[in-house]
Amino acid sequence: MIRSAHLRPAHFRPALAALMLGTLALLPLPAAAEMNEAERSELREEVRAYLLEHPEVLMEAIGVLEQRQAADAEMGDAQLLADNMDALVNDGYSWVGGNPDGDITIVEFLDYRCGYCKKAHPEVTELLAQDGNIRLIVKEFPILGDESVMASRFAIAAKMVAGDDAYGELHDELMLMRGAVTEASLRAAADAQGLDSDAIVARMNDPEVTRVIDETRALGQRLKINGTPSFVFDDQMVRGYVPLDAMQQIVAAAREG
Repeated sequence: MIRSAHLRPAHFRPALAALMLGTLALLPLPAAAEMNEAERSELREEVRAYLLEHPEVLMEAIGVLEQRQAADAEMGDAQLLADNMDALVNDGYSWVGGNPDGDITIVEFLDYRCGYCKKAHPEVTELLAQDGNIRLIVKEFPILGDESVMASRFAIAAKMVAGDDAYGELHDELMLMRGAVTEASLRAAADAQGLDSDAIVARMNDPEVTRVIDETRALGQRLKINGTPSFVFDDQMVRGYVPLDAMQQIVAAAREG
């Protein structure tokens, strides 16, 4: 299981306060109710002194808190994925690569201007090549400005004009692209793959292209995705870049059930 959230020192004070409150809660109710502010203050100082002398207790409490937060997040993600699974894997317009009949499905939300998406791309490609039994679904999720939107519009239009194979080739080309995204650079990417860049550009502002982007953005919002890349491995959400070895571990765990 991949987790990236960690409590930093700034979180220690709330955890310490919670621990103090827990200590108070352990007192017999009549005794707690009868304590005056001076007695409560004295107890807080005793707890503070104990924690300073035994900081491992605080670290243990923070560890428990992290585990509970992670478990709550996973439960929330699981429900979000269950509620939106059809839109994730059967929307009728997202490109499907790898093995369409694979036993594991990976859904990737990406942006062509995202550095970590570009970093993940060869690793995702390698995973598909090594495994051979994974279905990949790409969600165009342009969130990094106008150039991102332009690139996604171009890619979606290419799929509509020239089909899935053309999209796959252009997708790889756009992931390798460096520098600014312009109509000229997009045309060059299409030309490199032998595609009709004039036909693609003419289709970029088609209402259907807009619908695809809008619906994917709405799906991302429902799933609380606010960054790229973000992955869904069957029924597990992983937000952020995932290296190849970690993806392999996630896929193996998913197969084990």
